[in-house]
Amino acid sequence: MVAPNGARRGQGDHPALPVTMQQTVATAAACHAAGADGLHLHVRDGAGGHSLDPGRYREALAALALQVPGMRVQITTEAAGVFDVPAQLDCLTRVRPGWASISVREIARDADLAPRVYAACADQGTEVQHILYDADDIARLTDWQVRGVVPPGRLAVLFVLGRYAAGQVSTPADLAPFRAAMPEASWMVCAFGPFEHDCLLAAAQQGGALRVGFENSLTDAAGDPHPDNAASVAALRMTLERHLP
Repeated sequence: MVAPNGARRGQGDHPALPVTMQQTVATAAACHAAGADGLHLHVRDGAGGHSLDPGRYREALAALALQVPGMRVQITTEAAGVFDVPAQLDCLTRVRPGWASISVREIARDADLAPRVYAACADQGTEVQHILYDADDIARLTDWQVRGVVPPGRLAVLFVLGRYAAGQVSTPADLAPFRAAMPEASWMVCAFGPFEHDCLLAAAQQGGALRVGFENSLTDAAGDPHPDNAASVAALRMTLERHLP
């Protein structure tokens, strides 16, 4: 999966980071050609800011289905310090996506609404990928599943190695606590910082799925910027081909 922009970065961080819908669709097509089979979709408002606008999502999903029909698309419900849980629930119920990422710690901000969020996804057939940042998130998700807040079944999760922070350097060793805590989950990994591809290679060697892109890292291990998201995808594919059987 490629995550080409995220909620926080703009073209001041990298000129090839997509902001408009047209740029996002073009980036998706280039990344698909480079080897990505999924897209983690963020949409932006007219000023380039993070948005959960259902209309913008529906427009983007339609354009992607037309231009990149072979690419699976996951929308984000990320709050990013802007949106509350009612807004996240409203986005999910009005867009009715096939696939969505949901941060456990964000939904936990409103304990009363959390069951409605997951019930809405189950009722409308939205596959959920649970975003996990640390052991507390894992414990909360496990508790929710035991109590029926999250429907039963095998969990699909994203282990996030690191954060948006100056000088953030995630390493492959950061994956171990997640894997130990959730060995049976269907899991994917993303990683912040220059060793993003090293972390993803380690995950692939353990059977995990991978998320790569400018949401998490703009540079290679030497600190040199990738020309664009497709170049990062292509470089990761080459690394995997060299190191995996």
